[in-house]
Parts: sequence; C-alpha cells; structure tokens
Amino acid sequence: MSSHTSNYVDVLIVGAGLSGIGAACHLQIQCPQKSVAIVEARSAIGGTWDLFRYPGIRSDSDMYTMGYQFKPWNSPQAIADGPAILSYIRKTAAEYGIDKKIRFDQQVVHAAWSSETAQWKVESRHSQTGERSAVYCKFLVICSGYYSYQGGHAPDFPGAEEFQGTIIHPQKWPETLDYTGKRVVVIGSGATAVTLVPAMAQTAGHVTMLQRTPTYTLALPSSDGLADAMRRVFPGNLAYTLTRLKNTLMGMALYQLSRRRPEQVKRLIRKQLRRALGPDFDIDRHFTPPYKPWDQRLCLLPDGDLYIALREKRASIVTDHIDKFTPTGIQLKSGGHLAADLVITATGLDLVALGGISLTVDGRAAEPTSRSSTKERC
Repeated sequence: MSSHTSNYVDVLIVGAGLSGIGAACHLQIQCPQKSVAIVEARSAIGGTWDLFRYPGIRSDSDMYTMGYQFKPWNSPQAIADGPAILSYIRKTAAEYGIDKKIRFDQQVVHAAWSSETAQWKVESRHSQTGERSAVYCKFLVICSGYYSYQGGHAPDFPGAEEFQGTIIHPQKWPETLDYTGKRVVVIGSGATAVTLVPAMAQTAGHVTMLQRTPTYTLALPSSDGLADAMRRVFPGNLAYTLTRLKNTLMGMALYQLSRRRPEQVKRLIRKQLRRALGPDFDIDRHFTPPYKPWDQRLCLLPDGDLYIALREKRASIVTDHIDKFTPTGIQLKSGGHLAADLVITATGLDLVALGGISLTVDGRAAEPTSRSSTKERC
C-alpha cells in the first residue's frame, strides 16, 4: 500500500462510457474486495452516447452483443438509438453503485509506473478549473475510446469560407439547429453518414449523400424476432445469453464467409439492394466499393431506412469528388454542382491512442506497443 492512502485505489479506470462502466461493474462483481474508481474528463456518464447528439444516432452493432452480459438488454430494439443506450449505461451505473465512484471533470494527462512501489501515479487536470491532482493505483484500465473528444476529422475543403450556408461536423451538433425544408448535403459514406441521411430526410427539403467511395451496406430488422420469441419461452437471463450467442455466431459466420467467398457475399448484398431500390437505381456506381466485403466494416441499416429514403426520393446519392465549395453549394470535379443550405461533414474522427495520455515507466517514456502484460487474478 502506498503512503498516499487517501489518493489510492486498487484499480483506476479512465472513462465513464460503455466500456468503463462495464469494467467497473465486472470488477465489483468478481473482485468485491478491490477498491475501484473512475476518472472521467467530462461532466456526465455515457462517453460516445452522451457526446454525440446528431439526428438518428444509434448503435451500428446489435445491443445483445454490445450490451453487458450481466445486465440483459431487454428492449425489443436490437439496433438501438443513442438515448436508449445512454439510459442503459446510466441505469447500470446506478444499479451497481458505480455512479458514486466516478470523479468527473478529470482529464488524465500523465501516468507513471514505478517498479519500486509497483504502482501507477496517475495525474489529471480538472476540466473546468485546471487544478492538478494525482491518484495512485496498482492497476490502470484505460477505457477512453480511440478518438479525440475535442473535435472530429475536418478536411480542408477549398472555398469553404465562401459558402454562405452552414457547415457542421456531427461531433459538434448544435442542439438548436433547424433544418426543416432545407437542402442538405452530407459528405461521407460511413456509419455516421448512412445514419444521418434517412433521419434528416424526414423533415429536410432534400438530403444528398455525397461520397467519394461507396460502402457496403446491409439492411437488418431493427428488432430481433427470434430474441422476442426466446424471451417468451425462456427465463430472461437464459434468453439473453442464447440471443447473444446466436448473434455472435451469425456475425462471425458473415465475416468468415466474406473472407472466404467474397463474390458470394457481394451477390447476396447486390440482390438485397436490387430488391430494395428497384431495377433503375445505379447500384454499381453508388453501392459497389472497389474492395471486398469486410475489407472495411459493413454498415448496418435498421429496417433498410436509407434504402427507403432513396426509394421515396427524399434523399439521393452522388458519387464524385469535391472540387471546391461555392457560395451556394459544392462544385464537383465532374462538373456538376450541388446546391445546399447546410453541409454536414461526416468525414470521420481524429484518432487518439489511450486518450492522449503520456506514459512513463520508471522515468522513461513508454511505447505501449512494445510491452505486454500478464494476467493476475483478483
């Protein structure tokens, strides 16, 4: 035990998001004799699911596999929206008393391991006051995610300063934004873009998804009928475990099939696309990437919502390159022009390893990839 008893915990967890709350609950269940604390840079529980507020935000994995094994996901919505996931995280933290072990507004800046004391010294800065403090621990668990919370990836688009409309990155979504009846262009083709387009198309004048390269997409039911059936037949925990196992195996099977027989998977995806979008839609241009399925992650569409928006002409897809912004929209390299009142840059995130924390071991800077650890039981 350190001499810094008042600032010591056995396990310190960085981040109070889905994984941080889950790690703390597992420790409390399996190692109740160990003291645990969480440091969170923001003022709220939830991580990603509290930070992102853009329309339609949802999981891109089913919640039976993304949820906690010890806390069954009981909602009929397998592909859940952000507020439902946030509520799930907060209820779990409260139920297990983890919410009382969180130290908010503590941005960890440095962690130093001492072999002499066999402890970490973890230094943090208060997000509001700038005051520095330190916590000592035996185990440090970093659950801070993989991207910067300060802002998303924003390419330098030529002429953006001349655009007379509004440009927004989804990570910094204004709560008061009203896009009713407006012409919207969403730049991107990943999980955020395919979520935003059908959600915004419900009230916008028209939404155009402008993509440089297509992404493989796959429509799945937002609710899991088999999971609902198993809940009616089996006890809650058993039904959840069986559903979790079923979905895990199905995900593994799809991935393995994509690796071993990519052409077969491409045909299956193409068949679904043709059925959803009709015979006249240009699938080759807009939904056929130049790579094999699962070379990059497949984007899931709950109930095929993007396809519905496209079919009903509330949204459209343009596959092209941006030449520059103009005062009224975006000039394309093909010569076309997209008129826009609002541009959403769903262009990705800025990656940050270990939450940007600097690490030292016995006074020397540490490179995490060059080190390994051994398991220790509670």
